[in-house]
Amino acid sequence: MARIVGVELPKEKRMDVALRSIYGIGPTRAAEILGRTQIDPAIRSKDLSEADASKLTSFIQSEYRVEGELRREVTGNIKRLMEISCYRGNRHKRSLPVRGQRSHTNARTRKGPRRAVGGRKK
Repeated sequence: MARIVGVELPKEKRMDVALRSIYGIGPTRAAEILGRTQIDPAIRSKDLSEADASKLTSFIQSEYRVEGELRREVTGNIKRLMEISCYRGNRHKRSLPVRGQRSHTNARTRKGPRRAVGGRKK
């Protein structure tokens, strides 16, 4: 089983799809990584050799911020916005949509389930 940058890749998926399970790697970056390391994107991750896995790991660690380091950076950026009390920081604090979406009738995912306003009926 391929383990790259501390993440177990799905066994049956192609490498160009399996690399996306690493936080910070999407379709474009996965294709770029495979192209620059000269690994076939159609190979399944269970068929990946140890040499190829180590090549991928060293390349990803040297070129990109992924997983824990990237998560820490993102949470740090959000905390900074909240500390300086800018508009985006206040939206994060109040668990509301940050990027200008409508919130009067929508945004249930971000706001959570509806809460009752009045008291119970008798």
